[in-house]
Amino acid sequence: MKLITLLLFPFTATLASTVPFKGCHQKVKESIHGPLSGWYKHAPAPKHYMLELKIALPQPKFPELEQHLWEISDPSHARYGAYLSKQETEALMTPHPETLDVVSEWLALHGLMEEDVIRSSARDWVTIRVPVGLAEEMLDTTYHVYKHAETGESIVRTTSYSLPDILHHHVDFIQPTTMFARFKAFKSTLHWTNQAQPAVSSPAGGTITGPAGNPVDASCNHTITLSCLRQLYNAENYKTTATNCNKLGITGYLDQYANNKDLQQFYQAQNPSAYGSNYTLVSINGGKNNQSYAVAGGEANLDTQFGFGLVWPTPGTFYTTGGEPPFTPDLVTPINDNEPYTYWLDHVLSQDDIPQTISTSYGDDEQTVPYTYAIRVCAGMAALGARGVSLLFSSGDHGVGGNYSEPATCTSNDGHNVTTFLPIFPASCPYVTAVGGTVNIPETAAIFSGGGFSNYFARPAYQEAAVSAYLAMLTPGTFEGLYNPTGRAFPDVAAQSEYFSIIRGGQEGPAYGTSCAAPAFAAFVSMLNDARINARKTPLGFLNPLLYSTGYNALNDITDGNNPGCGTLGFNATVGWDPVTGYGTPNFEKLKDLVLAMP
Repeated sequence: MKLITLLLFPFTATLASTVPFKGCHQKVKESIHGPLSGWYKHAPAPKHYMLELKIALPQPKFPELEQHLWEISDPSHARYGAYLSKQETEALMTPHPETLDVVSEWLALHGLMEEDVIRSSARDWVTIRVPVGLAEEMLDTTYHVYKHAETGESIVRTTSYSLPDILHHHVDFIQPTTMFARFKAFKSTLHWTNQAQPAVSSPAGGTITGPAGNPVDASCNHTITLSCLRQLYNAENYKTTATNCNKLGITGYLDQYANNKDLQQFYQAQNPSAYGSNYTLVSINGGKNNQSYAVAGGEANLDTQFGFGLVWPTPGTFYTTGGEPPFTPDLVTPINDNEPYTYWLDHVLSQDDIPQTISTSYGDDEQTVPYTYAIRVCAGMAALGARGVSLLFSSGDHGVGGNYSEPATCTSNDGHNVTTFLPIFPASCPYVTAVGGTVNIPETAAIFSGGGFSNYFARPAYQEAAVSAYLAMLTPGTFEGLYNPTGRAFPDVAAQSEYFSIIRGGQEGPAYGTSCAAPAFAAFVSMLNDARINARKTPLGFLNPLLYSTGYNALNDITDGNNPGCGTLGFNATVGWDPVTGYGTPNFEKLKDLVLAMP
């Protein structure tokens, strides 16, 4: 690294005479109409408070990377499964050399040399630590402490920032600046307890018929266990392998800690063969691993217990990623108050070995995420897909958005303050598989199942036919003006999402939400990868082209229910794809036969 630094300095000095920053006009790069609903300006940010700024540099070769993704994810294409290596992917993410030079010169003019800069593996992200005072000078802005009225959270943000004219096409965005997203875990019990659907009564000790025609324990209508999911989704007899390099990844954010004692207690109760086994813990950006019962994370426990419990003995990886700590006015040491996704993406994309299936149960309203940030994070998801990774995200727990009885909770933040449905990000990214929720047997849509249409991302070709068919069935004028009918539609699939029996702090209790559905569906995808790898085939990678072309034939179509929100009844589940449960829930044996017949 010393050699690299020494070589850069002479070039930087030369560049200073060719890049006219001095006196260059500052032009607004990004601005918003004010803090998002719930946030209010509390006080000016202390000038000494340390910010960790992440600078996103353009990826001029992304269209080429995207074309690779479409081809290698399409089962009918000759290149299906020909995933890119880490080096090949990075070559398609690397900025133009001129961009690297110009941005380095701008940083040097503000006293930031190469040793002060952290670069991502593909050199498309630059991270610097600077005091608020310097950040304000660099970005021609003023930072404030903003507080959240409901939670009391405090963050340091601004509503507008500027860059020299010459930098605008060399920088996609800089954060934290205008982002007020909270990236909460999806747990419908926080919002929908009084509207949760009642369990269907079944005779004690009896069985009911599952969607595959097989008997399912009647108790699964009021308590979901590992056994219930295997029965319901036709995977009772499948045994996974521990030695074929297949892995399942689970992400954890916002101080959600997976408690190991709880996991072992869960295994004793639901999968005794797994008792004593563990998973690989990966800490990113200072992510912690607090094992106190007092901080056992309901989200992290749910994800690891059901995700790892279903696929055992397939090895599991749990990512604990730091991000967005509360602001403390008298804090003098540098900390990170940035969002967590970019740190996780930076780390995972820099690794040679990545789990083939990764589940995430976090997100926020799409409109709370700056458009440039959403586009860039979504591009990172595409890069993972190009490397053969299946990414699954929960679709959200508020139906079409907000609150069923209060349209005022669904207000646009574009300055017009109109009522609008609120799609969820990252579930709205077209390069991930979004998982909605179901309940009961026979399965119906969970009333909180997040679904709808992105306002940021256009509808991808792989779902054009399915979504157009759904829209054609709607009565003309239905929800007109409340959603974007040309946007990426979600969810893609669904799984059970209520009455999950988990262990937290040594106590058994129920979990609800699409947080349940995402790791459950991901576990069955991991089992499919296990079967393909054992058959000397490649893992499935990005799933959606498969799901929308032939895979839907191996799913259980959910045709009953709706997802109310924003003062409406929301969309209806129906035959075929719908924006409540997607194409439905997995039939593992059918899916296994399908994917083993593919190249």
